Amino acid sequence: MAVYADYRNIPASAAGMAIALGNFDGIHAGHRAVIAAARATGHKLAIATFEPPPRALFRPEDPPFRIYSPERRNAALLGLGADCVFELPFTKDMAGMTDDVFAREVLSEGLQAAHVAVGFDFRFGRGRMGDAPRLASLGRALGFGVSIVEKVEGLGDKASSTAMRQALRAGEPEKAATLLGHDWTIEGIVEHGEKQGRKLGFPTANITPSAGLIHPRHGVYAVRARIEGEPDWRNGVANFGRTPTTGLRDPLLETVIFDWEGDLYGKSLEVALVAFLRPELTFEQLDDMIAQMHKDADAARAVLGA
Repeated sequence: MAVYADYRNIPASAAGMAIALGNFDGIHAGHRAVIAAARATGHKLAIATFEPPPRALFRPEDPPFRIYSPERRNAALLGLGADCVFELPFTKDMAGMTDDVFAREVLSEGLQAAHVAVGFDFRFGRGRMGDAPRLASLGRALGFGVSIVEKVEGLGDKASSTAMRQALRAGEPEKAATLLGHDWTIEGIVEHGEKQGRKLGFPTANITPSAGLIHPRHGVYAVRARIEGEPDWRNGVANFGRTPTTGLRDPLLETVIFDWEGDLYGKSLEVALVAFLRPELTFEQLDDMIAQMHKDADAARAVLGA
């Protein structure tokens, strides 16, 4: 299983596959139906997505919106049984391709697709000129099959990427987990901070969200964390935000792992948000903040059964 960062000069082993094509941000039930349609053809399964997502190119002023980092998304797609993932480089050049040029140069000549599966609302080509039926017509002319997956009954907005983003921004990680099928996770390298937590008796492991990753509601969460090299998840409590009491700065995830001591600097850490406990607050006195931190830890332990 491999990830290819372009559609040109792919190895022979990656040619002639059935390709599930789309954005796959969130990998909800509709995305899984497209993947299943590609798998049902009997060809080896590849998943092709756009990197960066088109929205990042066309609307760079938007706040961070990715549900997965590219690495976590690719791992999730490979975990669904894909033989490989193609990251199609969504540049201004690709955005300017007409629908027929995209079908010919990217899907037929580049990926050498045997079959392509897309959702009913798939659009492609300059200015979103092409739709799924147009892709089917081009596929017949170019020699690859096309499956068009209709709307998943009952899906609506319930399991859409938009609904997942709304849940995270509203501080509803339980709802996001239901839509995703698992707890939403931030991962990153533990970095040095101001070491305020250590002084206050709550040493934290600090990670900055990867570029473009959606920012959940600022506040305190019950979490589970997994340290690089360890198979098990540990219980903890975390604050995501700008720490208004000790000095505003860019949003950071600060995690206290219960019943654990050690040096995590430079290690990879995964932190899964389980439950929202309270919004971020400003305290007049540090003693008040410390007392609240103890309450937060107790509340997290109660939620997690720790």
